Amino acid sequence: MEITAADIRFILMALFVLVISVAIHEFGHAFMAYKLGDDTPKRQGRVTLNPIAHADLIGTILLPVLGNLHGVASGHGGGGFGWGKPVQWQPHRIRRGISMATANILVSFAGPFMNLVLATVVAFVHSILLAKGIGPSSVHEVLFYIVGTNFVLFFFNLLPLPPLDGGHIAGAFMPYRYRTQWESISRYAPFVILGVMLIPSVQRVFAVPANWCTNHLYQLFMGLFT
Repeated sequence: MEITAADIRFILMALFVLVISVAIHEFGHAFMAYKLGDDTPKRQGRVTLNPIAHADLIGTILLPVLGNLHGVASGHGGGGFGWGKPVQWQPHRIRRGISMATANILVSFAGPFMNLVLATVVAFVHSILLAKGIGPSSVHEVLFYIVGTNFVLFFFNLLPLPPLDGGHIAGAFMPYRYRTQWESISRYAPFVILGVMLIPSVQRVFAVPANWCTNHLYQLFMGLFT
């Protein structure tokens, strides 16, 4: 299938949305760790919304572009997925009174939570624009795509598999007697996740709850403004 100018525009839009969404996600991790007492993210320049500080050349740029190219060329639509540069933080630097397990849960959940916040805020603003008939169709397309993408990132990152955020949260709840088995799984989980990210048909599984949340959120907000 020939790639058209419209396909190129879609790929560029998808890349733009992913870069912004990844930056929001990683900022959430960095900000939470910093607020809990670890200044490592601050010293490394990660407590910022600047996408450049969080972008990974392979995970944020190369693989998403290749995935989307493959998706549109095969007629399956978008297929890009990616990740940002991991935020480094030191659990032992967290201020007293907060356990390492609690800090791990809070820092891990902060990333997906920021995606949830971004999706909600954009859907709210977009609903106002739709109700008032403001803005060209291209703007509406980008805003709607931002909401859907961030819901996908929210659900995907909460999968209880390392190195995803859900894996870190699950590890914090893991009883000590199962830690050895959990660490064994952790060694192979990244390869499984990478395989999932490279299969467009599997990626669409995460679009199901994301689409449900997107549609119901718009219905809620549109009901407020119409």
